[in-house]
Amino acid sequence: MQKLILVLAFLIPGVVLAQAPVSKLGSGSVEERLEQLERVMDARNAAQMALLDQMASLQSEVAELRGQTEEHAYQLEQILQRQREIYQEIDRRLNATPPPASNDTAVSTAMPVAESGNNGGSDYSSDLSENDAYDKAIRMVMEDRRYDAAIPEFRKFIENFPNSTYVPNAHYWLGQLLYAEGNFAEAKAEFTAVVEQFKDSNKRADSMLKLGIVAQQQGEKELAKSYFDKVIAEYPSSTPADLARQRLANL
Repeated sequence: MQKLILVLAFLIPGVVLAQAPVSKLGSGSVEERLEQLERVMDARNAAQMALLDQMASLQSEVAELRGQTEEHAYQLEQILQRQREIYQEIDRRLNATPPPASNDTAVSTAMPVAESGNNGGSDYSSDLSENDAYDKAIRMVMEDRRYDAAIPEFRKFIENFPNSTYVPNAHYWLGQLLYAEGNFAEAKAEFTAVVEQFKDSNKRADSMLKLGIVAQQQGEKELAKSYFDKVIAEYPSSTPADLARQRLANL
């Protein structure tokens, strides 16, 4: 904006001078007046062309800045998404700590609590190897940052424990990892599994949002819009709904 003001400050005096009335062109023959008029017109045209060039340059710079702003907003959204996922997993781990056993009911083995919003199973898993397998895959993501190694671990978990209460979460994390690798087709399949097969999963809203983002990345704007609208309609007060609204505003 400051650059535009400076440009106008330099150019407007020239334009005003170039648009001086013919009556002020001075005396002389008709031919002399015509030459003066031509010079005035040439000066005005040159000033207008310079102004148009400056305006075009400024518009290009504004478009470039807008693109950078949108890119930064997307990166910030990804960071916030990652932070939210970490907080959710921390909360799951805190909830996995059982209350102290009473004197009458001592337990020798701590059973982790399944995450809320699962596929309708019991609140506690009855298979320690199931818990160990899921925690191993989660640790690869949350602690070790071994994302490539975590992908086969989640796939193995889903194959070995198809009825586990952790299955929708495993699909979700697998989708996240595949999405991060740019494997949109397989990521879409994992998020779709959560949305269609686990209606009560607490990962369903996030998975639906991710389906919209995948569609947007693939240039399918109408499909992306339908997913974002669905997130807002079904989970209006959720964080994924807020992110969906932001996406729609920039779609």
